[in-house]
Amino acid sequence: MTSISEPEFARIVNGIIEDRESIIRHNPIGTDEETLLWMLLAVLTSYLNLDENEMPCFNGKPDAKAYREAVRFVIVARKSAPFDEEGYLDALALSPHATGN
Repeated sequence: MTSISEPEFARIVNGIIEDRESIIRHNPIGTDEETLLWMLLAVLTSYLNLDENEMPCFNGKPDAKAYREAVRFVIVARKSAPFDEEGYLDALALSPHATGN
């Protein structure tokens, strides 16, 4: 099972923040925050080599809250050492283009 450290998680989130304008422009799936969280979930899915049975399930159209919960779900057992992901998730919500909710 692949694990993730806080520095690795921070690097992924910071890369998404650096590329946010391009990510949002090419993936208009919802609010800016939803798009960035969706991208984080997609990257984590690949990075952590998740199987189908490890993927979070969504009822209806996911929103920012659902994507945040999905990210938490994915990394909870995969952290190589405890860390608080909330600040990183908040940083995605605070992007200059976030439409919020």
